[in-house]
Amino acid sequence: MKRQYLLGFALASLCATFSSNAASVLIRNATVHTQTSAGVLKGTDVLIEDGVISAIGPGLAAGDAQVIDAKGQPLTPGLFGGLSNLGVHEIGLDPSTEDGTLHMNALRPEFDVTRAYNPDSVIVGVNRVGGITFTAVVPVPGEGGSIIAGEGAIVQLDGTPRTHSRILYVQVGGAANELSGGSRAGQFMLLRQAIFEARNPNAYAEGDERLLTAFGRRVLKEFLDGAGVIVFEVDRAADIRQVLDLAKREKLRIALAGAAEGWRVAAELASAKVPVLIDGLENLPNSFDSIGATLENAARMEKAGVRVAFTMDSVEPHNLRKLRQAAGNAVAHGMSWDAALAGITRVPAEIFGVHERVGAIERGRRADLVLWSGDPLEVTSLAQRVFVDGALQPDRSRQTDLRDRYVERVRNGTAR
Repeated sequence: MKRQYLLGFALASLCATFSSNAASVLIRNATVHTQTSAGVLKGTDVLIEDGVISAIGPGLAAGDAQVIDAKGQPLTPGLFGGLSNLGVHEIGLDPSTEDGTLHMNALRPEFDVTRAYNPDSVIVGVNRVGGITFTAVVPVPGEGGSIIAGEGAIVQLDGTPRTHSRILYVQVGGAANELSGGSRAGQFMLLRQAIFEARNPNAYAEGDERLLTAFGRRVLKEFLDGAGVIVFEVDRAADIRQVLDLAKREKLRIALAGAAEGWRVAAELASAKVPVLIDGLENLPNSFDSIGATLENAARMEKAGVRVAFTMDSVEPHNLRKLRQAAGNAVAHGMSWDAALAGITRVPAEIFGVHERVGAIERGRRADLVLWSGDPLEVTSLAQRVFVDGALQPDRSRQTDLRDRYVERVRNGTAR
């Protein structure tokens, strides 16, 4: 038993050493979409050493590096997976695998959903094969919860539990009425009281009713002081204006999620420099909050000067890789191609303060890269090579394994 333990420890150490010391790779003759001021570089090489982009340019010397001939195909930064429950949700029919919602009927900003993040979730590999290399793991407001759903963070799909940045997730609007006494006006009442409590912890007399625990007040105060981004899930234009007013009055660092009617207040969003994360596939109202939903939402906001990133309408994690389809759909309805790609790479990295690590291709940055078979915003294109922190990721997932298993049985005539 001891011998087996030592052998297992040695193998684990060897794997850890291998993963942390990625081999040098030269990607030759790519069309490099840098997402920096350098723009698009055709016929360009990218050298990866020790997980970092060490050189970019034509005709780089390979040395001992593994050479991958891109044949002129697009090379982009790794893609963003949107606001998701990745790693905290597996199967909807099994409550034991759903950790994204706190059912406590109380405002608990201290609920950190990333404590339940599972980097070994099979869904991680499924989305990584599709070119997703980082995502925002966030809690979900739900029945028995509150409008302040809790705290999340950015994770890289590198198989580790590391998190980056901090995100406080808040829901306002008609969908949150049942969490706030039946009125959206009650939502802003609760938010203002919670902010007051966090900033004035000693202002209450004995017997006064508080919304937050002592720890909750401390966590919310950290966000009020700029420790992370407060994301408001909101759709209706009138509600967006209320959120902008609250953010201005309380000096909050915010972003909006959903924003189905964002185009109606685009000038105000641009003036306030508030970015949005929208679903580029949303074109029909699914509630009275999104009567103004349109496929031109992204294009209209881009034209007004709003920073636009993409997310799916649902945080369900199984199909995050479809986010590039949403970005491509926005291009089909008036958004510029470059802005759409930025919306799933550079812009979300900037929104969540991880732009020094992911979202662009530049010398000295960590190598989160995807080599594509064609236009990355076309659904017919596939991710041919995916790198996270310079390590080439396996091109297999639970889905490909099942596919191959049953294809082989069909060929052998043993399928059942």
